[in-house]
Amino acid sequence: MTLTADADDFRKIRPQGLRPLTALRAFRRLIRDKEDTVQVFRIMQALSGRSVSRGYQRMLSTMEGGRQAFLREELAHKLDDPVWLARFESGSVGAHYRAFREARGFTADGLAEVEREVVPFIDAPHPIVWYSRRLRDIHDIWHVLTGYGTDALGEACVVSFSYGQTRNLGFAFIGWGAAREIQREARSVPARRAVWQAWRNGRAARWLPGLDYEALFEQPLDQVRTRLGIRPATVYQAVPADVRAGLKLRG
Repeated sequence: MTLTADADDFRKIRPQGLRPLTALRAFRRLIRDKEDTVQVFRIMQALSGRSVSRGYQRMLSTMEGGRQAFLREELAHKLDDPVWLARFESGSVGAHYRAFREARGFTADGLAEVEREVVPFIDAPHPIVWYSRRLRDIHDIWHVLTGYGTDALGEACVVSFSYGQTRNLGFAFIGWGAAREIQREARSVPARRAVWQAWRNGRAARWLPGLDYEALFEQPLDQVRTRLGIRPATVYQAVPADVRAGLKLRG
């Protein structure tokens, strides 16, 4: 899509007011089908407010973040390049990310295609829209960095971590809403404590959106977690893997 100077185009990317009813309707659809990722983007669009534009300004305020904004590279292109991913040695962030993708069959472009259904201007050549794409593309990297899986509880935790990083209310809405539904299904699972810890971990860690992820992929995962102040996901990890795998969001 080519962004023109037409006022209607700029209104599309300008920060919008919060639309909680839209988010609630989308969340109800999401709990009926956890795989309906379109609803995630609807929630995010309804509740992001000014958080994306504020995040971009914060990126510009740091040396590395400003460099990344100047380069404005599309992470999705690298993340979907099997030759590039194959270069990373065992134990590195890149190797862990490669294994994460291979186990689940995820692609960065697949997630982008889903977002285009909700946000048709997401490919616009605009700096704040680029930053929004960046947040989308690093979501799975944050799964790897934080240790949260892609089960229902893991997704609730990683978006709660993301809220601690970005202050985007869409992440908070999904995380706390999912924890509530999980708790209703399985009272013995400490879902609320897990997402609370994830949010606190997100706040305590270094700010991640402005990192040089290409350089990060070459480094050992354990060392990266320590350097970035990413605390262990102890509450989540204490839930047995088979229990986590069996959790569903039921409407």
